[in-house]
Amino acid sequence: MNELLSKTWRSLALCGVVSVVFGILAAFWPGITLLWLLVMFAAFALIRGVTSAVAAVQNRKTYSDWWLMLLWGLVGIGAGAIAILLPNLTAVALVLVIGATAFAGGIVDVVMAVRLRKIIRGEALLILNGLISIAFGVFVFFFPGAGALALVWLIAMYAIISGLLLLTLAWRAKKWGDRHEEWSHGLRHGTT
Repeated sequence: MNELLSKTWRSLALCGVVSVVFGILAAFWPGITLLWLLVMFAAFALIRGVTSAVAAVQNRKTYSDWWLMLLWGLVGIGAGAIAILLPNLTAVALVLVIGATAFAGGIVDVVMAVRLRKIIRGEALLILNGLISIAFGVFVFFFPGAGALALVWLIAMYAIISGLLLLTLAWRAKKWGDRHEEWSHGLRHGTT
């Protein structure tokens, strides 16, 4: 799995950047309308979902646990599609879609990290991201009628924290790949 992460660190980094940018935009424009929130969420969910699904499919023959990343990607694509196809959703329904996406994605992250804890290093970041996503989803389910401003700030915080964790994981995955490449190069040239 370290090899899978090291090969897909760019996808992880892209997901992290998209998440941070989405969070910053939401934080700096707290008075955005429900429609703009819907558009931003749909773009965020679709880009993140497609990126995860593509990375999973590209590595399906190499890794048996590729389906976990695919599942996360499909959750994101589904949430984005719902947001686009049903633009007349009420604020509460949108909040519940966002909460359900975060909750489901968090569960997938935790399951993936637990399943792979003996194979990968740094799984604590994936678990932490999953737990934050689950906590966010639960909060949204218990307080769906929160004001629009509070919702925007909560979503912004969640997206920024999740994005920073994904960027950290991507950075570590790139380092793992670099170390693996150096080690492999040393074996080929007899310098280890």
